[in-house]
Amino acid sequence: MELAADERPRFWVTIDTEEDFDWTAPFARTGYSLASVPALADCQGYFERAGVRPIYLVDWPIVADDRAVEILGAAQTRGDCEIGAQLHPWVTPPHDEDVSARNSYTGNLALDLQRAKMTALRDAISTRFAMTPIVYRAGRYGLGANTATMLAELGFRCDTSVRSGFDYRAGHGPDYRSTSLHPWWVRTEAGAVLEMPVTTVFGGLLGRAGRHIYHCLARNGTHVGAALARLGMVERIALTPEGIPAERACKAIDLAIDLRLPVLNFSFHSPSLQPGNTPYVRTPADLDLFYRWWDVVLNHLAQRGVEPTTAAQILTMAEHNATA
Repeated sequence: MELAADERPRFWVTIDTEEDFDWTAPFARTGYSLASVPALADCQGYFERAGVRPIYLVDWPIVADDRAVEILGAAQTRGDCEIGAQLHPWVTPPHDEDVSARNSYTGNLALDLQRAKMTALRDAISTRFAMTPIVYRAGRYGLGANTATMLAELGFRCDTSVRSGFDYRAGHGPDYRSTSLHPWWVRTEAGAVLEMPVTTVFGGLLGRAGRHIYHCLARNGTHVGAALARLGMVERIALTPEGIPAERACKAIDLAIDLRLPVLNFSFHSPSLQPGNTPYVRTPADLDLFYRWWDVVLNHLAQRGVEPTTAAQILTMAEHNATA
């Protein structure tokens, strides 16, 4: 999917809307919290004032929470946000697998179990929010070889599980080092699904060669990426307020525009909306910085003429480009 000569890029805000849990602890079906759910109202209010319609990719515990359904359902009914699906297999029924790091990636599960969990989540969203989700994200970006076919069979039209430029093989996950930053159609016997990757760009003196060099050298140690960034040679920059300073995100926006990406796909996790849940927002001051990050980034996007978009608009653009 490429931009036409007269088209400007758009941006999309995708939110992994999920339970609060200790990211450093082993995966568990129980013991999580939903204390951050009320903070979704503040988040939605912020984006409404900014004229942005985020998409909340909700998982099973969120769908089961009446407060979350009330906050997000009302915004979705008003047309101020969208609702999609995010699958954390360890908390999504049926619970027929062992809970483990390997099984935290849905794509590693038996095909029947993958389909059963995806179906259960889709149906729960349809019931609770009175709408059928068409956008899917695998928790932990855990796609499998058959995910696209199952998504098409279940009526999903867009997947946003690919995190370009990242390699999760060390934890039994997929390898996205060489995947495209541009959206692409995945054709299956059940229909086509648009892959809308989360945006990560590589900057630095090495230019476009930096991505390959970064991954080659990163095999030699976990600190290589930071060393390359300090030297100004190559830097991997994800479009997220989690761990990426605003000035680096603005640089990444400029790089993405130069690459003529049709959609800049921002992402973050909803537990970061309340201090103490994630490594990125530990204190009230961190939360204030989180929203100030969006002030800076949204202002930069406006200055560059990059407007917000929605799933429907992305699909329309992709379908038009496919037939042009």
